[in-house]
Amino acid sequence: MDENQPRPCKIKEISGKRYRCYFELTLAVIGGKWKPIILYHLSLAEAVRFGELRRGMADVTERMLTRQLRELEADGLVHREVYREVPPRVEYSLTDMGRSLIPLLLQMRAWGVDYEKFLGADVIFQ
Repeated sequence: MDENQPRPCKIKEISGKRYRCYFELTLAVIGGKWKPIILYHLSLAEAVRFGELRRGMADVTERMLTRQLRELEADGLVHREVYREVPPRVEYSLTDMGRSLIPLLLQMRAWGVDYEKFLGADVIFQ
């Protein structure tokens, strides 16, 4: 086998996540339809309340948003702060590890803009 050819990795497991390569690990943490969007929205402010986040993502259900936020929090990308007041208030923010993903997400967004142009779309969202 050529030294420059990628080789299959052995299966690793960390924190309940099984993966063979770092792409697989990254996608296990931020993969899916909503997680990158949630992370991007959280990057736009210091802290965001659940309702604000939900309004910014019109098609996500409350249940799905809650589930995705819990997973991101468990993975150490999102911090959840509960304020003991009446009515109770909960704010979400990015951890340092979550913020480290923002350049990657911005590159993905830029690629999406370029791909939209490639497809010949009439309306470009910037």
